Amino acid sequence: MIELKDITKTYRKNGSLEVKVLEGINLEIKKGDFVAIMAPSGMGKSTLMNIIGCLDRPTGGEYFLDGAEVDKMNDDELSRTRNKKIGFVFQSFNLLPKTTALENVELPLIYSPVDVDLKAKAKAALEAVGLGDRIDHMPSELSGGQQQRVAIARALVNDPAIILADEPTGNLDTASSNEVMGIFTKLNRDGRTIILVTHEAEVAEKAERIIRMMDGRIVSDERRAK
Repeated sequence: MIELKDITKTYRKNGSLEVKVLEGINLEIKKGDFVAIMAPSGMGKSTLMNIIGCLDRPTGGEYFLDGAEVDKMNDDELSRTRNKKIGFVFQSFNLLPKTTALENVELPLIYSPVDVDLKAKAKAALEAVGLGDRIDHMPSELSGGQQQRVAIARALVNDPAIILADEPTGNLDTASSNEVMGIFTKLNRDGRTIILVTHEAEVAEKAERIIRMMDGRIVSDERRAK
């Protein structure tokens, strides 16, 4: 499903100073994998996630998603690919504060080319994460764990094959973290590919495959027994 070949990423600072963030990343992720990418802060894991999620472009190398060469796509093609194939979950939830849970989950559907019943589909996504009784609540009326479940429902509403989660438990207590990871595990068992970035070993251990990074490179790739 995902194939990265010799991916590099370099940023420029102050006009001329080059900072290498990714160096020669080679990675294959198959459909149905549950992958955790681990690294300390500043080691390139979020940059790699952004490239996989079509939010950023590599400086060099090749990226194939379902056989399509992503690094050759224009901005409109990247946008369509993100909307169709990938759902995003972030550490800070990124919910609109003055919008109900249902309306937050409806947002990706507004840009969908398919004519759908927004409210029915958004409600079904919220029910799938156990929040069918919270659809009219504002984010401020929900716990951190509930807000993250709204964010997961929003990521699911377009029925993407891939869920990308960047430190999804970083703002949660232990009980809420376990709850969220249980949802990811169920989604994976239902056939979705899950890729999450984390620096927490106890979170990574819920995945079936752990990739460790250091200084912009992959240093280990361990597949765990199911």
